[in-house]
Amino acid sequence: MATSLLKTQLNVFRRHHNHFACFSNGASAGNSVPISQKRRSRSFPVVSMAATPAQTSLEKSALSSKNTGLPIMVNACTGKMGKAVINAAEAAGLNVVPVSFGCEEESGQTFQIGEKEFLVHGPSDRESALASVFDQYPNLIVVDYTIPNAVNGNAELYCKVGVPFVMGTTGGDRDLLHKTVLDSNIYAVISPQMGKQVVAFLAAMEIMAEQFPGAFSGYSLQVLESHQASKVDASGTAKAVISCFNKLGVSFDMDQIKLIRDPRQQLEMVGVPEEHLSGHALHMYHLTSPDDTVTFEFQHNVCGRSIYAEGTVDAVLFLAKKIETKDHKRLYNMIDVLREGNMR
Repeated sequence: MATSLLKTQLNVFRRHHNHFACFSNGASAGNSVPISQKRRSRSFPVVSMAATPAQTSLEKSALSSKNTGLPIMVNACTGKMGKAVINAAEAAGLNVVPVSFGCEEESGQTFQIGEKEFLVHGPSDRESALASVFDQYPNLIVVDYTIPNAVNGNAELYCKVGVPFVMGTTGGDRDLLHKTVLDSNIYAVISPQMGKQVVAFLAAMEIMAEQFPGAFSGYSLQVLESHQASKVDASGTAKAVISCFNKLGVSFDMDQIKLIRDPRQQLEMVGVPEEHLSGHALHMYHLTSPDDTVTFEFQHNVCGRSIYAEGTVDAVLFLAKKIETKDHKRLYNMIDVLREGNMR
């Protein structure tokens, strides 16, 4: 059934290359180079959120959404999300500090990203590097788009040094991650999904699950998600949506998610545009009634990374405001950011 659904339903990318969510009732950012080495589709509005690089300098002025000069450190700056966030942050007037964490192979190298050269520190000297940057920029906020198995170790380091952070990396032990932050009393925004519109969809799902528990009891669920081949883990967004369906009465285990990582399948069966094979997120949730007479589909598709990069910048500005006002709450998610209502 999953193969059939894939063939008949997953060609939406052929016409819609950005985010959408649908409900029906019926049957990145340039390459980094080491300096040392020099169908059936429905019509939906297309939303474009492009970010262009812009060099900025630290400005000693009050926080504003247009030009704060707020210093941020983007870890995994050579990754596609890291580069997208750097471009979006500089376009928004933030001061991206040209220092970053990377893998051991990148340690000690400098990389040209946008108009700046970034020095990358490996695992062995990351604590001293972070402490040094934090000493130079006391109002620093770290942005983390590293890898799943680095999530908990990085969070522990940020909390040890005392640096507020925005964690967009998925994976790791999420309960331990939250506990680490709460125990340290450090400000942080943690969310496996930084796309504001996708988060709004998730919030709507959570409201439905809370207010109508068991509404889909007896229904069967299929979940298909396609991401770039480099994404090794299942989508945190998909897991969050599935948790809502579980509360709505649907029996479904996370290991039943159909992961699509083969570029050939993505091109020929899913219909991902070739230029977005290296950065996309297609999610489909297909519900079927016990007697097979009713189906529901929930869908959200993203090509590129600008939606996540822009949401990350909003999260940074939100966190800076909470720190400035000494808010009693310390741990936030993207729903908190949305509720604040001051996004650009």
